[in-house]
Amino acid sequence: MFGVYGAGGRRGALAAGCAVAALMGLTGCGGGDDGDGRSGAGKSPAPSRPATAGGLSEARLTAVAFRDGERAGDLTASEYTLDGPLGDAYTADPAVCRPLVSLAGDVSGHEPVAQVQRKADKPEDMLGVTVDITLRSYAGDEAAKVMASLERAGRECAGGFTEERAVARARYEKAEPAALPAFAGEADEAKAYRFTVLDVKGKLKLYEYLTVLRSGSTTLAFRGEILGTQDIGGVPEDVMAAQWKKFRAGQA
Repeated sequence: MFGVYGAGGRRGALAAGCAVAALMGLTGCGGGDDGDGRSGAGKSPAPSRPATAGGLSEARLTAVAFRDGERAGDLTASEYTLDGPLGDAYTADPAVCRPLVSLAGDVSGHEPVAQVQRKADKPEDMLGVTVDITLRSYAGDEAAKVMASLERAGRECAGGFTEERAVARARYEKAEPAALPAFAGEADEAKAYRFTVLDVKGKLKLYEYLTVLRSGSTTLAFRGEILGTQDIGGVPEDVMAAQWKKFRAGQA
């Protein structure tokens, strides 16, 4: 994922202009609308801590997010040099599947009060794993509604859907439950999914992972991908654990 998405992922290649991905035969450019027990898609909501009525401010989210250059397992966290991932440029058909593609307010229908985005990768390895990390705070019970929308999408879109954006389209063959991180029990809610995405010719399969945790009125979303057909087996847990630990320490 480079450009606005980072160095290693399919989406980033599209955001950068499709050139690298097209050379590898992983995706194509064309028309389209603009546009996360140790296993299973999620755990039942636990009694939540009272949500902050107005949601955490951007300054507070920034304080608990990775710093530029901070290590996260064997990856390095960094800030996006432009505007961050173009989450609001991705949508899905049918519409109920949109939360699996993007949790941006314009797409999911749940507008956050504030959000902070980071990526974790190996800057020297353009074909390596990239993790997009997004912390979002919401007013009232909107964060819980985000998780409910995500759960519905995982249930109703398990058999596949189409991801659409202005210059490209991708067919998700299926969305299935993925293993939750070991610390998921500390969250109020947690969801994890594994996506099988077909290339433009419908022959090659790519794999992406999404894990979303909710703590009160804040969600922490992690999307892991790689520019290639390798199955990375899930969002790297050490990255998620490091960000979760930092977030929780900032709330103490």
